[in-house]
Amino acid sequence: MGIPAKKEDHHFTYKEYKTWPLDERWELIDGVAYDISPAPSRHHQQISRNLEFQIFSFLQDKPCEIYNAPFDVFLPEGDEAEDDVATIVQPDIVVICDKNKLTEKGCRGAPDIVVEIISPHTGARDKKEKFALYEKHGVKAYWIVDPSDGTIMVFMPGPSGIYGKPQVFTKEEKLTTPLLEGLVIDLTKVF
Repeated sequence: MGIPAKKEDHHFTYKEYKTWPLDERWELIDGVAYDISPAPSRHHQQISRNLEFQIFSFLQDKPCEIYNAPFDVFLPEGDEAEDDVATIVQPDIVVICDKNKLTEKGCRGAPDIVVEIISPHTGARDKKEKFALYEKHGVKAYWIVDPSDGTIMVFMPGPSGIYGKPQVFTKEEKLTTPLLEGLVIDLTKVF
């Protein structure tokens, strides 16, 4: 897991975030800055591309849109101004069906689907902090992709808004989701 860049007396917001060098990749979670460098491995990028391609192909002529990192997702606590948002993440893949959430700078509010491909650098954060963050902000489906064992865990909230037990798909299966009815992802082509 990356070491968070912290200042004991400072709470980062988008105002500072947008001034940081473009060749560095950071995320803010509740005002704490996390370095998400270095770039992901080639295998990570292959999985991301293969998964994104199948979703992108399905979404042609449909209202939802897909984006891949780096793409800023702003998760405000309320209606604070953009510069005051203290949580900005860059998931590997997002699907957004409410176009009102899309801005020139990214997405403001919870995407419908968030996909994180775990890596040695970010895996623990994806499973803990980001899991809690996406659950809190109402992400309808959180997919955690594990390249090491070729699985995708799909978490969806129950009636209380809390993520239930994940549905686990293996690299030999086909992944479907009620959020994108008709989508069938052949995981043999992803892994």
